[in-house]
Amino acid sequence: MDLTTELARAVGVDAHAHYFGTDLAASHSAFPDSRWPRLVTNGSAGRLMLGDTPFRTVRSALWDVDERIRELDSAEIALQVISPVPVTLAYWAEETAAAHYAAATNDSIAAAVDCSRGRLAGLGTVPLPYVDAAISELHRAVRDLGLRGVEIGTQIAGHDLDSPALDPFFAAAASLGATLFVHPTDGGGGVVRRSGQPYDFGLGMTTDTAVAATALVFGGVVERHPELRILLAHGCGTFGWVYPRLRLGAQIWNQVDPAHLDTLLQSLWVDSLVFDPEHLRLLAHRFGSDRIVIGTDYPFIAGQLEGVRDFLHEARDVGALAASDVSRIFSHNAYSLFGIADPPPFEHPEAPTSRAVGVSK
Repeated sequence: MDLTTELARAVGVDAHAHYFGTDLAASHSAFPDSRWPRLVTNGSAGRLMLGDTPFRTVRSALWDVDERIRELDSAEIALQVISPVPVTLAYWAEETAAAHYAAATNDSIAAAVDCSRGRLAGLGTVPLPYVDAAISELHRAVRDLGLRGVEIGTQIAGHDLDSPALDPFFAAAASLGATLFVHPTDGGGGVVRRSGQPYDFGLGMTTDTAVAATALVFGGVVERHPELRILLAHGCGTFGWVYPRLRLGAQIWNQVDPAHLDTLLQSLWVDSLVFDPEHLRLLAHRFGSDRIVIGTDYPFIAGQLEGVRDFLHEARDVGALAASDVSRIFSHNAYSLFGIADPPPFEHPEAPTSRAVGVSK
């Protein structure tokens, strides 16, 4: 069986994609602070706003489930795991408003999943600076709404992920079997000494993710909670490259067994959003090919969703991935990560489309 046939039989899963429903607009009046994210739409175009300040221009695939599914069909992706737009993880907010906004976001994502006829799965959000409230909303999101877990930031209101205050939340996530998707929340700003673009996007976000992974591994989080399912965005940023130096430093100054660190590291999952197929070689070497899942950042970065098959083909062609690993990364790894027992049936473009959620008329 050639690789193309193997991939055609596989059920593609995009594990890193974002959603912002227009149904959240009905909740916005309850959040008077000018920093709250909101969506303004005009036909097929839209703008994400922070209060009255434009944040970024977006297209209707961000909120229109029908359009999203059509594009999944074209890319031959059978399942997409949607998560909040990272800027909506408003860790600066006071507790009551933060809890209400998280609940409204989770309700919106669950509604999109419910009307997608099995083509979407969801990750929600929690008001994580307030751990008790975060645990309560995590339980609701997973048990009541059927979400697969939640997206969390790389840093929580000034605290890194190995802060002892967050430990009860990680324990709760482990006990629920909830997947935690770690993603930068501020676009890489304030992480490195240079600001603006391309520094924030290219260096800030990847460094931010690496700091989060360092906290998880070297700060003891994954050791204390071995059942945790943690996915890190953007191929875990620069962590795969700097890990040997971190490991050596921990061995010299902290007398940590490097083999033990290797075991802890390989409990993490990473996505494939690294923009160079050669980089998948290091991810497979560092984390294991069974710990890589597709990530496209849909619908924000053009070409990623429709190009993911070619990306994996090229990784195979340059020897960055073994042919036997490609279909695993294309689909099967994500089913394991998100605890999905059986792939949903793939519906081709000629099938009837689903009802859209929150589409502006």
